[in-house]
Amino acid sequence: MRRPLIVLALTFAVVAAACGGGGDDTTAQESKRTTTTAPPPTAPLTGLPDPDGAAQGRPALTVKVDNLDGEGVRPQSGLDRADVVYEEVTEGDITRFAAIFQSQVPDEVGPIRSVRSIDPDLVTPIGGIFAYSGGAPANVEKLLQAPVNSVDESQAGDAMFRVDTKEAPHNLFGRGQLLLDKGGQPVPPPPLFPYLAEGEAFAGEAIAAFTVGFQAGYAPTYAYDAATRTWRRDIAGTPFVMADGTQIAPTNVIVQFTEYTGGGEGNVLGEGDAWVFSDGQLVRGRWQRPSVDQPAQYVDALSGQPIKLLPGTTWVELLPVLAPVDLVPAAPPAPAPST
Repeated sequence: MRRPLIVLALTFAVVAAACGGGGDDTTAQESKRTTTTAPPPTAPLTGLPDPDGAAQGRPALTVKVDNLDGEGVRPQSGLDRADVVYEEVTEGDITRFAAIFQSQVPDEVGPIRSVRSIDPDLVTPIGGIFAYSGGAPANVEKLLQAPVNSVDESQAGDAMFRVDTKEAPHNLFGRGQLLLDKGGQPVPPPPLFPYLAEGEAFAGEAIAAFTVGFQAGYAPTYAYDAATRTWRRDIAGTPFVMADGTQIAPTNVIVQFTEYTGGGEGNVLGEGDAWVFSDGQLVRGRWQRPSVDQPAQYVDALSGQPIKLLPGTTWVELLPVLAPVDLVPAAPPAPAPST
């Protein structure tokens, strides 16, 4: 009579052991789980990390900056802190800058000059604030129709001031934070460019330096600095520096070949050729912009795929069509020593 009781007891023991084993497996699996944290946000106009989230709470601030070769205009202030700078041709074939600030705020920026008809088209995709000194009535009216908070000297108050170290009209400067305080939308702005993700590489022709063929006095040379992965800018062999001595050295340079009218007004809608320089290399491509509401897209001429930039600052050279870009190829790597 005891034999069935023993068998029954053993059966219960096996079942209990099986149940206990399942609990141990579940605990072990749970212990292997790891908690993942979201990556820090990135600044929309550079693709760089924005760990404190400051760029997430700002609009874009665009300031029209003088670049006259002479009359004490250079060195300027604040351009080294811009996320994106467009260099455009104006009348007389001189150039000026539309400098866009968002991830950093300049203490001072200038000299500030007048709006051109190209400027509203450049900033419509990102909105925000546009600071300028005035302009032809038709250009001012076009700016007023754009989705930006336009601020000229008459509206700026303490956000703009004149210095006595430069001659008018080249002596108007702006205070970055006070200009941002004027307010603009959207916050934050959308990105203008796609950026390389970690592990992706920019692949093109190896370039040591190149010169963008604006007229003499305005033709910058960019030389690649491998240590900082930037392009150091100079004019006629002289470093292009700010008032505090900082040399301009963007991470990326885009040469966008642009049609201009006789009055020095460029057309940034449509499409054309574009050369994109990043990480010591050149990719030859096309720019495409069918609508003023969207930024230009830069695509590889061979694959048709969007060209991704190295995260960082970007200067866009709106160079007239048929103007030259002189390239200095990088030296080939030294051969490996024979064994």
